[in-house]
Amino acid sequence: MLKPVPTKSRGFSFARPTPPEELYYRIDLGTFSPSPEMSDWISRSFLNEGSPLVNTEHHHLRFAQIGVLWTNAECVSRGRRVLGTAEMCSRSSATTWVGARHQRQIIDWFGYVPDFIMTLDAVCALQCSDAQFCALVEHELYHMGQDRDGFGFPKFRKDGRPAFTIRPHDIEEFVGVVRRYGAGAAGVQPMIDAASFGPEVTEGSIAAVCGTCAPPRRAA
Repeated sequence: MLKPVPTKSRGFSFARPTPPEELYYRIDLGTFSPSPEMSDWISRSFLNEGSPLVNTEHHHLRFAQIGVLWTNAECVSRGRRVLGTAEMCSRSSATTWVGARHQRQIIDWFGYVPDFIMTLDAVCALQCSDAQFCALVEHELYHMGQDRDGFGFPKFRKDGRPAFTIRPHDIEEFVGVVRRYGAGAAGVQPMIDAASFGPEVTEGSIAAVCGTCAPPRRAA
């Protein structure tokens, strides 16, 4: 019988792990530090059925290995600072030096090749409230999805484990994050406020000026 990935403790403690202090003294180096404590805290907080923060939408991740990295390297995308990322790891044998070097680095960090790696901005994480921090972590967990077949059913690997994939945003955020932590912690309050006031431009007027939206007129 397939069993979930074991955690160090099944007890619950909200005290979230903090990044190592050395990340704040050598910011110029762009350091990455693996955190098995964060991996364990994520499992106990969001995947353990006995936790008050458990989220059944992450049920498939009970069978996943998630490696977590703290970093003080600043990352900017589209003019916005990136606070966290989620990526899949390939367990296939590397056929190039670049791939082999990358896989060697992952093994040096974690001792194995996890299914996913979550990278968190250590400097910003310390400034987050508890709700903001949980929303950030769960946002990245929502990216760690279970793949679906052409009929929308969950896919599984030959060994019975879920087939994992990277899931895109529902819109610009995950509905589950907003539902659990609110629009403020999720950072989408401006979008919610805009929607609550109703449209400034009607659907009809948009269709009238957009060639993609407006259906072609039939010839008289």
